[in-house]
Amino acid sequence: MNSDSPNTSTILNILGEPLQICSCKPITGWYRDGYCKTDPSDIGQHTICCVMTDSFLNYSKAQGNDLITPMLEYGFTGLKADDHWCLCAPRWKQAYDDGMAPLVRLKATEISALGIIGIEILMQHAYKDA
Repeated sequence: MNSDSPNTSTILNILGEPLQICSCKPITGWYRDGYCKTDPSDIGQHTICCVMTDSFLNYSKAQGNDLITPMLEYGFTGLKADDHWCLCAPRWKQAYDDGMAPLVRLKATEISALGIIGIEILMQHAYKDA
């Protein structure tokens, strides 16, 4: 994790608008500032803001990425259904290919994700914000 977070007001989402916050409860993002933004040191590209489901969390755990179990030594309390979380774009694409992709908050998903996943696919998986 890099502590030199870029200025969020200059970062765009996949719709070409200013990036919106994904979640502060739980706190998410490469920078742990609530935004799904990245930089060259973020190998996983944590750019997709998703709404967790039990099926996705169990799928992710089965793939070796346990997002359910708390790791309090890292300040991670574990995720549950309906939590919003920044996923790595390649991990989301893998879940999509396996029919397990969670819904995406488009306005909180960084534009760089489009280098891995087409906008049409992301729009088909759009979460309807209340």
